[in-house]
Amino acid sequence: MTQDFIAALPKAELHLHIEGSLEPELMFALAARNGVAIPYASVEEVRAAYAFSNLQDFLDIYYAGADVLRTRADFHDLAVAYFDRAAADGVVHAEIMFDPQTHTARGIPFAEVIEGLLSAMAEAEARHGMTSALIMSFLRHLSEEEAFATLEEATPWLERITAVGLDSSEVGHPPEKFARVFAAARGRGLKLVAHAGEEGPPEYVRQALDVLAVDRIDHGNRSLEDAALVERLAREGMTLTVCPLSNLKLCVVDRIEDHPIDAMLAQGLRATINSDDPAYFGGYVADNYRAVAAARGLDRHALATLARNSFTGSFLPPDAIAAHVARVDAMMAAAA
Repeated sequence: MTQDFIAALPKAELHLHIEGSLEPELMFALAARNGVAIPYASVEEVRAAYAFSNLQDFLDIYYAGADVLRTRADFHDLAVAYFDRAAADGVVHAEIMFDPQTHTARGIPFAEVIEGLLSAMAEAEARHGMTSALIMSFLRHLSEEEAFATLEEATPWLERITAVGLDSSEVGHPPEKFARVFAAARGRGLKLVAHAGEEGPPEYVRQALDVLAVDRIDHGNRSLEDAALVERLAREGMTLTVCPLSNLKLCVVDRIEDHPIDAMLAQGLRATINSDDPAYFGGYVADNYRAVAAARGLDRHALATLARNSFTGSFLPPDAIAAHVARVDAMMAAAA
């Protein structure tokens, strides 16, 4: 069955906001542990609030939920819960984004955040054999000066951070706003990714490529509106970290049946499947694979292509990428 095939398919997840994996049950548990008041009376009331009409609606509740995260143990428990779910979905490598500014603005020390995540990453490798990497995201609705301050604050841990990213409210905050800090991050040996072309126009994707010189585009859906941009992305082998259930929940597409993932593959784009903020958007990575497989009629060859893309688009070393791709190929050969 396709569902069993998807669960068994080795895959990487490249677009996951760890704060967005905060399930309502854990939100309530951490609120109680830390004595934090939250504006919901029950888990059911939280889930009922997950009805968004746009990105900003989501961000409002996302930041409110993050307020329960206070200690190193909280960030550890949050990430361990994600890694356990991801392992069950066949994820063998995860590159997780975290938003330190969401926490340091509340007085939470940077060390509490990153040390909790790093301990969870070590536990995931010991428990599941899963490798992982950290992407430190800057909040684009804040200033570039604040991003520089965060980069400086991260200095003691830069060897444990693989990349910097750019997330939060896209419209009105073009990539070029962060040109200098991205150049500084590149100078410190970090990889670069940026959200572009989710709600923002194709021009934002061009800016991410030309001004920020990113290694990967997060989302990128609206690139399809510009044929020349699509041709360029395909020619350059630029990875797009696409998030189908997120696109549906945030009204980037009206119906999952309208999702362009197969159109992306058909046009030679290195598209991947990811869960974005799974606690809020109704599914982890295998749920996203299943949703588009059913809605768009993706066969096993297309699903295997998406899995291969997730490895070739990762920041793993070449030998690790080759080994993971070989596992996908072996699975396809056995299923033939």
